[in-house]
Amino acid sequence: MSNIGVVSSCSCIHPLVHLLRPSIQKKGLHTAARLAAKDYYEVLVLGGGTGGITMSARMKRKVGAGNVAVVEPSETHYYQPIWTLVGAGAKKLATSARPTARVIPRGVEWIKSRVQELNPDKSCVYLENDKKISYKYLIIALGISLHYEKIKGLPEGFNHPHIGSNYSVHTVEKTWRALQDFKEGNAVFTFPNTPVKCAGAPQKIMYLTEAYLRKTGKRSTANIIFNTALGGIFGVQKYAEALLEIIKARDINVNYKRNLVEVRADIQEAVFENLDKPGVTEVYKYDMLHVTPPMGPPAVLLNSPVSDAAGWVDVDKETLQHKKYHNVFGIGDCTNLPTSKTAAAIAAQSGVLDKTISLVMKNKLPTKKYDGYTSCPLVTGYSRVILAEFDYNAQPLETFPIDQSKERLTMYYMKADMMPFLYWNGLLKGYWGGPGPIRKLLHLGLK
Repeated sequence: MSNIGVVSSCSCIHPLVHLLRPSIQKKGLHTAARLAAKDYYEVLVLGGGTGGITMSARMKRKVGAGNVAVVEPSETHYYQPIWTLVGAGAKKLATSARPTARVIPRGVEWIKSRVQELNPDKSCVYLENDKKISYKYLIIALGISLHYEKIKGLPEGFNHPHIGSNYSVHTVEKTWRALQDFKEGNAVFTFPNTPVKCAGAPQKIMYLTEAYLRKTGKRSTANIIFNTALGGIFGVQKYAEALLEIIKARDINVNYKRNLVEVRADIQEAVFENLDKPGVTEVYKYDMLHVTPPMGPPAVLLNSPVSDAAGWVDVDKETLQHKKYHNVFGIGDCTNLPTSKTAAAIAAQSGVLDKTISLVMKNKLPTKKYDGYTSCPLVTGYSRVILAEFDYNAQPLETFPIDQSKERLTMYYMKADMMPFLYWNGLLKGYWGGPGPIRKLLHLGLK
């Protein structure tokens, strides 16, 4: 099973398009993808996902396109947040994909290769075929890796019907097929015992499934089960309370501290470990199974000098500068920033990191501080979304002067239609740094 881990999977960027600076970047050719034409760049970006493309666009304007390179092996860039709706049949998979060549900023070199080793002490990295690239400044945006293989029987289980996963391009359409084929019985949804990108996504498809079954007259014969390794439904109390009301009203069964460890696809059984009782397992029969895979840092970051003990890039949580190497920076899912891993977080981080690097280049200390802002549009039906926004302290940090814990049709259209537009035309081109200024305006300067 291929791991698709370079693009953040939950986009919560705000679609205030009329306030967005018009893009001055015209579509055009960047340097052809290949092994690096040069062996030194002023700014080297590792990863061509959300964070990598965004920062390469910002760095191009700072040091010039010819001085920036992006290392990325994949030929396709995916807007993964829309996969929640693809898995529920509300969007087509093709709408989430663009050629990498089209999203890398014009003139920035695309090095179509994989990173094999980071050597920050010598300010260089090694790519495939032992190609060495040196840099003045390094931005690490390598995303997060999916590990379906860590669940016994799951990789081969995808060859059977009734199993899907919205986290991979290879399995998201299987979710929709499993939903359409469902007739009666247990529909089981999982959340793993690891960090994940977009922690709301595992339950979004559950709400959409429940809505679909109601719409198609199958709800009365369905038992919807959410087995999560976490101890609560959501990490922010305000939104957790709203979600629990929905769960109660829709008769959804939630089991906490349950971690999927095995799938027996031939007999349609899912085995969960009870985390409160180590070694004790529970078996659930399923007629539909949606799996959120275990996730972790990319392999190249494990035991790397730039990483903490767990393998995440070790950065200052306010400036995104590396704690040891002052010419190294991190952004997005691969970092140890203590906030949810979403594209909304990357948007806010990109604005801070831009300011940080600008000051470092002038031999000044960074002053701009990232407050942990992140967001997750919690899709609760085919026409409803709760727009959760919060900070490092798990406190709501809402942009609009309304109660965003309420399900709203307007927020659904933001998620489904406007956010993708802002992603492709604003964030990836380096013109969107999150809704902070808009929030301040709408709240009359008050937090």
